Amino acid sequence: MAKTRDTASTAGSSAASTCVHSSSATPEPKTPLESRAPSPSLPHVDLDYPDGGLKAWLTVFGAVLALFCCGQLTAFGAFETWYAQNQLRDMPVSAIAWIGSLQLWLLYFSGGVLGRIFDAHGPRVILVPGSLLLAVSTMLTSVCKRYYQFLLVQGLMTGLSYGMLFYPTFASISTHFRKYRATAVGIAIAGSGVGGVVFPIMFRQLFRQIGFGWSVRIVGFLCLALCMVTCATVTSRLPPGRKNTKIIPDATVIKDTPFVLLVTGCFLVNFGLFIPFVYLANYSIYRGVSSATSFYVISAMNAGSIFGRIAPPFLADTVGRFNIVIPSTFLMGLLALVFWSFAKSLVAIILFAIVYGCFSGAFLAMQIPCIAQISNIEEVGTRIGILYSIASFGVLAGSPAAGAVLRADHGGYEGMIVLCGILNILGSLFLLLSRCKVNRQLLARV
Repeated sequence: MAKTRDTASTAGSSAASTCVHSSSATPEPKTPLESRAPSPSLPHVDLDYPDGGLKAWLTVFGAVLALFCCGQLTAFGAFETWYAQNQLRDMPVSAIAWIGSLQLWLLYFSGGVLGRIFDAHGPRVILVPGSLLLAVSTMLTSVCKRYYQFLLVQGLMTGLSYGMLFYPTFASISTHFRKYRATAVGIAIAGSGVGGVVFPIMFRQLFRQIGFGWSVRIVGFLCLALCMVTCATVTSRLPPGRKNTKIIPDATVIKDTPFVLLVTGCFLVNFGLFIPFVYLANYSIYRGVSSATSFYVISAMNAGSIFGRIAPPFLADTVGRFNIVIPSTFLMGLLALVFWSFAKSLVAIILFAIVYGCFSGAFLAMQIPCIAQISNIEEVGTRIGILYSIASFGVLAGSPAAGAVLRADHGGYEGMIVLCGILNILGSLFLLLSRCKVNRQLLARV
């Protein structure tokens, strides 16, 4: 009898401990998903994250280099301004914007497939062909003359290559870090912010000195060299999963309410987030700024995003990932409605660009840590891919929709600004609902 009571007491204590452990919403203890035993069909998965070490930080370093190359995405405003005055001067601005939208859409949409491939085979099987595709598509862009050529090469091929660099690097980082995951991801994604600062200035100078063709080819050689280092340094801590992993994920994710709300919020934010990145250079010209100076507006926005991609994620590892991303997205919308509407001088436009870039950088850096926090580490690549695939349709529609509003307003930017602000604020509300499903306590670290 005594032995039975002792056994029951031990079991009850263990159950209580498990209950307390599972209800925790802080990033420090493992979430219930992370505490769950690995699937028996998968290789052994060690859930004790190193949160550092040579391989972990080499992975972050390789990701920084890959994301630096992807910084051309947020620098597309510089291409758009050049195309509108040169190769595609007979095309409307909204049509040119489709090139950048296709890039972003393919980067996002490809995640559904690439995430599953990563979970099954690891990062290098994606990184190597992605690096080669980026080099080839960049070289081909340098000889494009017609609109359809830019759509196929710079829009589709380059966009897919960005996705093949983006997903395996971030998914690999998530396997090395848990406690400092947001910081590591923030450092990596800051690479794209640096690229977004450097590339517009580089293109502006090179276009003027050696012409469009060789300017783009030089960048192609640079990206190939950097991506070779990425392929050598990025590793996943986990062994590859099932080789027969289905490319199409099952439908069980729709039963995960926090994940569904997170995806919805990110879809809305991504719909409006990139509108200033695409149109702010043209807006500055509309307000009387010279086309030469307008290139630097995009660089200022990306400079602000560098700070936003590093400092808020570092803070998020202490106060909570959701607690950072929600106010960041809300303030993005508020800035568009209040600040952008009244930014008419060069100083005001640049100041808006820096501050908006900071908060948008925080959102971009926090999406993956938020997904990883509420997901099983075995499925993190898949879930990152699902979120970005769904958000891709918002990215695809955002810039053309803003261009259509611009055209309907006969060249006025007021409607576009309102669209950007409302979408970001609505997205922040869905992120708040997702956070409440994880933990309703206002001061909880989530």
